[in-house]
Amino acid sequence: MTPNWEHFPHEAGMGVRGIGPTKEAAFEGAALALTAVITDLAEVIPMQQVTIACEAPDDELLLVDWLNALVYEMATRKMLFSRFNVRVNDHSLDATARGEPVEVIRHRLAVEVKGGPARISSSSRARRGTGSRTAWWMCSPRSL
Repeated sequence: MTPNWEHFPHEAGMGVRGIGPTKEAAFEGAALALTAVITDLAEVIPMQQVTIACEAPDDELLLVDWLNALVYEMATRKMLFSRFNVRVNDHSLDATARGEPVEVIRHRLAVEVKGGPARISSSSRARRGTGSRTAWWMCSPRSL
């Protein structure tokens, strides 16, 4: 199975991109890519559930709010997430993130993500001819 996310280099840090047939799938993919910047997704067991809600005036800012909310939840709960269920209605997002508390040795944390930009230049734009949607976000990882 092809992953629905990818990383790409950027002078400001690391970019994350979610890809999917719907906006929801692309946002879920971007969240997986965010966690994959930090650790190996296969090491994160989806044991505990956290509910997240966001609203924004457009899809670009909704993606930023969504990923910044995940960074906040990871930092305050000291958790990592590996499964996401996102529902978007207009510019409102309701999601569940499933994961577990950080175990430093087992998760072998590569970086600590501090957050992304206040704005991004593109997200959730349909790819020509594929029917898929792409959401991307820049993050500036800081070494632990």
